[in-house]
Amino acid sequence: EEGYNNKGKMRVQKQDIEIIGNNYTESHLITGASHASTCIITIAAGHNLSNYDIDDYWDKDLLLKNIEEDRINFKVDCVFHQGACTDTQERDEYYMIENNYRYSVTLFEWCQQKKIPFIYASSAAIYGSNTDLSEPKSVFNDKHNSYKPLNIYGHSKLLFDKYVSKKLSLSKKISQVVGLRYFNVYGPGESHKGNMASVIYHFNKQALKDGEIQLFKGSHGWEDGEHRRDFVYVEDVVSVNLWFLINKGVSGIYNVGTGNQWSFNEVADEIFKWHGIKPNKKYISFPEGLESTYQAYTQANIDKLKGMGYEQEFKNIEQGIKKYLDYINGPKKS
Repeated sequence: EEGYNNKGKMRVQKQDIEIIGNNYTESHLITGASHASTCIITIAAGHNLSNYDIDDYWDKDLLLKNIEEDRINFKVDCVFHQGACTDTQERDEYYMIENNYRYSVTLFEWCQQKKIPFIYASSAAIYGSNTDLSEPKSVFNDKHNSYKPLNIYGHSKLLFDKYVSKKLSLSKKISQVVGLRYFNVYGPGESHKGNMASVIYHFNKQALKDGEIQLFKGSHGWEDGEHRRDFVYVEDVVSVNLWFLINKGVSGIYNVGTGNQWSFNEVADEIFKWHGIKPNKKYISFPEGLESTYQAYTQANIDKLKGMGYEQEFKNIEQGIKKYLDYINGPKKS
C-alpha cells in the first residue's frame, strides 16, 4: 500500500449469489484500493463489511441495472471484478455461464465504453488436467494454449479469458484489462467460505480440535498426501492487483502464484510445527465424485508477470502459514 496518498471513496458492489470458492481477496482490496481511488469491487457473498470504509453497496442485479440505464454518475478509477461462483462441484452450466461469463462480459464492455481499467479474477482451474510433470513450467504457463479444465467452473473462467484475449489481439487501443489467474490462495478473511476455505484453514482447525490432520489418500500417480499445489498468500495476491492499479499501461492475462509447489504433507507438517505438536496424519478417501475432477498438481509459471516489471517477492509456505496462524490463533507465546 506504499505510495497511496489520496484516500478516495469506496463503492462496493456485492455479487449476491451463493458463492463457494477460492477467491477472497475482496476485503483486502477494499482496504488497499481505498487508499488510492474510487473503485467498484465485485465481491463474494458472505463477507462482513462492517469494518470497511464503503461509500455504497449494491447487489449484482442493481449494478447491471445501473450500467444498462447509464445511472453511474460518479468517476470510477478502476473495476476489480472478484465476484464469481467458484464452486468446482457446481453442475448447473447455465448458472455458471450467466454468473461467471456473461456477467463478466457485461462489466468488461462497460469498462471499455467508459475507458475504465478492468482487473478481474481468473483461475488456475483453467489448466485442469493438463499436467506434464517432467516440465510443469511449460504446462502452467500463461502463454500456453492447450487448456484442459476439469469442471464447469474452469470452463467458465477459460471462456472469459479467451474472450479477453481475442479483444486484446484485435485492438491496440483497448483500455486496460488484466486477468489474474489465481492459484491456491489462503490467508485471513476466508472463514465464511465453509468447506471451500483453504486446506491451511481446515488443517489448522483439525489440529486445534483433535491434534490430527486428515489428508487424501494417493491418486493420480501420487502417494498419500503428496498431491502438490502452489499455495499463495492472500496479501501477495492483493499486491499484484494494486500493482496493476498503478501501472495502467499494462494489460494481459497473468498467473498469480509463487512459482513453487508444496505437498499437502508439507503443509500439514508446517501446521504441526507451528502448534508445537508431533505430526499425526490420517489419510482418507476422496468424497464421491471429487477424484475425477481433482487437480492434483499446480505450479504457476510467473515469468510473464515478472517480465512486465513486477518485482515483489511471494511468501513461501513456511512464511505464509506462520503469518496466517499468528493472525487466526494469536501469536505463539515464547
